[in-house]
Amino acid sequence: MLVPAMVMLGIGTGAAAVLAAAARIFHVDVDPRITEVEDTLPGANCGGCGYTGCGACAEAIVQGKAPVDACIAGGAEVTAKVAAIMGGEAGSAEPRIALHQCTGGDRAERKYVYEGALDCRAMVDHAGGDLRCRIGCLALGTCVRECPFGALRTGPEGFPEVNPGKCTGCGICERVCPTNIIKVHTLTDRLLHHHHVNQCMAPCSQLCPAQIDIPRYVDLAAKGLYAEAVEVVKERNPLPLICGRVCPAPCEAGCRRSALEEEPVHHNYIKRFIADWEMGLEKPIKPYVMPDSGKRVAIVGGGPCGLSAAYYLRRLGHHPTIFDSKPALGGMMRYGIPEYRLPKRVLDFEIQEILDLGVETRLEVAFGKDFGIADLEREFEAILVALGAWDNSSLRCEGEDLEGVWKGTEFLEKRELGIEVDLEGQRVIVVGGGNTAMDACRSALRMGAKEVTLLYRRTRKEMPANTVEIVAGEHEGVKYHFLAAPTRLLGDENGKLKSIEFLRMELGEPDSSGRRRPVPIEGSETVMDADVVIAAIGQKPLGGWYTDDLKDRGLKVTKWNTIVADEETLQSDIPHVFTGGDLWSGPALLVDAVGTGRRAARSIHRFLLGQDLRHAPGTYRGPERVPESHEVVIQGVTPLSKVPQPELPVEERIKTFDEVDLVVTPEQMRAEAERCMRCGTLCFFKDDERDVHVKGKPMRDKLDDLAQISPNP
Repeated sequence: MLVPAMVMLGIGTGAAAVLAAAARIFHVDVDPRITEVEDTLPGANCGGCGYTGCGACAEAIVQGKAPVDACIAGGAEVTAKVAAIMGGEAGSAEPRIALHQCTGGDRAERKYVYEGALDCRAMVDHAGGDLRCRIGCLALGTCVRECPFGALRTGPEGFPEVNPGKCTGCGICERVCPTNIIKVHTLTDRLLHHHHVNQCMAPCSQLCPAQIDIPRYVDLAAKGLYAEAVEVVKERNPLPLICGRVCPAPCEAGCRRSALEEEPVHHNYIKRFIADWEMGLEKPIKPYVMPDSGKRVAIVGGGPCGLSAAYYLRRLGHHPTIFDSKPALGGMMRYGIPEYRLPKRVLDFEIQEILDLGVETRLEVAFGKDFGIADLEREFEAILVALGAWDNSSLRCEGEDLEGVWKGTEFLEKRELGIEVDLEGQRVIVVGGGNTAMDACRSALRMGAKEVTLLYRRTRKEMPANTVEIVAGEHEGVKYHFLAAPTRLLGDENGKLKSIEFLRMELGEPDSSGRRRPVPIEGSETVMDADVVIAAIGQKPLGGWYTDDLKDRGLKVTKWNTIVADEETLQSDIPHVFTGGDLWSGPALLVDAVGTGRRAARSIHRFLLGQDLRHAPGTYRGPERVPESHEVVIQGVTPLSKVPQPELPVEERIKTFDEVDLVVTPEQMRAEAERCMRCGTLCFFKDDERDVHVKGKPMRDKLDDLAQISPNP
């Protein structure tokens, strides 16, 4: 026994000596900070940092391969501790949160019943998914089960619901979703996101120039979650009070209610209701503003485009300053829309909300006269030129210089500036068929005109004005004279207008606008008595702003005096100069200008950060229809009547400039909101699904039991 023991002792001693020598040769010092950082991390091993676990993440941080805020799950507190271990201080970082982009869930139409593994990835691997909608949520709850923080649950409509208080933005749900329905976003992502072709877009949202998520805010409003509904709208449009009153709602053309041969959902009722609710709060909702970037941006023009851009740039932490030639901001909203449609108290409130974020203003200074591009370049790193379209097109006929002949915008602006215009007992003829023409007609009646006639060269059907404005004008006493085009304005010996001559027209083939072209009828000249003629036949940008220094720098303009800029980025040929609104597009809707303001803000933001201005491939340019979404057959839906617009009686309103259209009651708002079918790109609420949604009962479907077996119900 002694010999074996001695042998084993010798082997052990030799092995120890070898190991001791190896340790001296191959010794590696382990940085003690790795252990300290790892102990600080939450130990979730979620992989949100991009490493295999918290140990690997700690090692990467210490080696400088990952930032101190690499741990998504830990949040700001953990980041601060890690930064202290590394001998520094943590700055601010945007919180990330998961957002679900599909509103269909279990109500999306299925191609077959899937009976394999109850997992979204398995279903996609098996047959590419089983929904007819290529961008629909498969509703098998894979993301819910995989979330390590319990931030997801399967909601009553079959798709995941995110608990913002628990979501760490780790991105696991995004990585396991095979159809890219759930995404992790920062506030910046949400503010500057543009629709993607592979994203759920209801037909109404497809046609909204501001890209508002209409079904979402309608749903929130119906549930009484007004603050949340306002927040959804303002992610895309900072002017819901204004647009809720004057937007012609191009979105309604896509509403599937129209397929049932009934009126579309009136989104403006709902948008205006929630915006008026916010205006009535003792303390309005103040949105989050990112930490200061130190970057300064000049915005030339305080209309809807300039205000929209200022709002988003300020929320992104930049410092915009708005320059405007008028005494107050608002542009055509203030000086071109009468108070019976848009009260000044409403306009002032919404503009002040934007200014209260920290937006500066410089008023009564004209670009090209009081300051130029060189002045702005000395003070600002980027410039947005959004001057609008303030000039009216000419009637191109004899007598336009007679006393009593005005341009449409000039006439409307006079009253808003407090300049007296005496129309008492006058015969007024307004030439044109758009909203400016209707505003001029209805204003003239309120200003005491004896008679107001609208002269339009096409028929009522082709009028570009909002239908509600045409009907309201008719109720108030505006006379319509269609298929008539002016040829001469006739005056007396003192140069004062006394009559207008026009030719009768007939409609020929469609022109470039898609409307039938008016063709004169020879020998049909007719003379009509008139004391005042207001020409409102189209608008264009004023001259004077396009100065030599802009030309020298290479800024190009079109023959209509609009700025030539990149269709996608709104960047001009001068890299730090951007544009938007009517100065880029020509005369368009107010909501179009709001949409280009946000687009310009995105480009300017990325320009200031030195990032690529281009959008990702597949970004939806819109507004336009996604063809497949308009081929849906509407079944299982009961028609519901539209809530009538409450308004001042004609006999009361025609004597004042008091607001005509009144806000709906909470009950009326909910009734209109319940007409919404909560459409996705292809799916929509059928009556049985609506009952589930309204009453909150779980849906009875073969796949709904997943909500029961989920670890995070």
